Amino acid sequence: MQASRHTGRAQAALAITVGSVALLMLGLQPLLLGALLEAGAVTLEGVGLVAMGEIVALGVGVLIGDLRLPVRLLRPVTVVAALTAAAFDLATTRAHGDLAVGCVRAAAGIAEGLLVWSTTAVIVRASTPERLAGVFFVVQTLAQALLGLVLAHAVMPLAGWHGGFQTLAGLAVAAALLSAVWARPLAPLTPTVSQAGVGLRWTPPRLGTLLVVFLQLATLGAFWAYAEPLGTRAGFSPVAVQTLIAAGLGMQVLGGSVGTALVKRLPTVPTLLGCCLTLGLCAVGVAGTAQGGPLPFAALCGVFTFTWLFMLPFQMALAFRADGSGQVAALVPAAQLFGSAFGPLVASLMLSGDEVGPVPMVATGFAVSAAVALLLTQRRRAAAPTGASV
Repeated sequence: MQASRHTGRAQAALAITVGSVALLMLGLQPLLLGALLEAGAVTLEGVGLVAMGEIVALGVGVLIGDLRLPVRLLRPVTVVAALTAAAFDLATTRAHGDLAVGCVRAAAGIAEGLLVWSTTAVIVRASTPERLAGVFFVVQTLAQALLGLVLAHAVMPLAGWHGGFQTLAGLAVAAALLSAVWARPLAPLTPTVSQAGVGLRWTPPRLGTLLVVFLQLATLGAFWAYAEPLGTRAGFSPVAVQTLIAAGLGMQVLGGSVGTALVKRLPTVPTLLGCCLTLGLCAVGVAGTAQGGPLPFAALCGVFTFTWLFMLPFQMALAFRADGSGQVAALVPAAQLFGSAFGPLVASLMLSGDEVGPVPMVATGFAVSAAVALLLTQRRRAAAPTGASV
């Protein structure tokens, strides 16, 4: 079968579907891991480790695909990865204990990461990759929200937490079947490079781009992992803050839709700097909501979650500024996933007991670091000799 350098609408739709299935568990972790905790399958301490382990494994899976797998094998890799993810979803229903569940979910995460790699490989070859990436971010969030509602109100009341993972397995099998029929091999991004990252000359702007993405997602992860206790600290009841967090998904979808529409119209670097500033100010503002009450907290969370998905298409645009071939852009999902896991890890090390007061300042520190990294990266890019590869 002839490999394609560019991707059409059918390939894009399939890629978004496959990637959304791969990332369902990330959005459903609070629901499904909470159910595992209630069932005694994991401990309270183990929940965080299991969640972080799967996120890190997802990033590893993306890197394995980027650095080791040829895109001409996109179809068989996608099919095998989807079936493997389904197998480990089913294996989760038989696992018990922090170590067993953690190992199974980490294995599932690697398979899910390979599915994300296949999606990214299609996105970076699109005619407008920034916009397609924005569509992917919005669709995956909607899929997580809708499936969460279905599981919470239809599946799990009848089949328990086992039904949740069985549903994930069924969707992964469906993704495998669709990929077996519709997926097509892809051509390398450049004539001499067959794998993203191999043969790519790493310059400060290219490395800096991935660092910016990493730090921005660490900002999001550090704050959002502790959104519930922060909301309780601001005066919300547990039920009210859970509702607020669910509403945040709607703001994410709105932000992602606006970002997708504007990614070609707004300047990339100033927009991302503005996003860093907004995230940092929101985090600083939340630090004062212990006395300010729930309404300021709700407003700040709304702005924070809007900015979350709004900025992601611009991260892809920044990657293409650093490297027009798309090889750096192919590594953006891995940087996002590692940042999402690193932020909560650092925040957890700053806490003592049940006091979550330091969390907003940790998030602010990451936001400021991201802004500094972005400015330094663009300074190095501007200082590069004319015609030099940056």
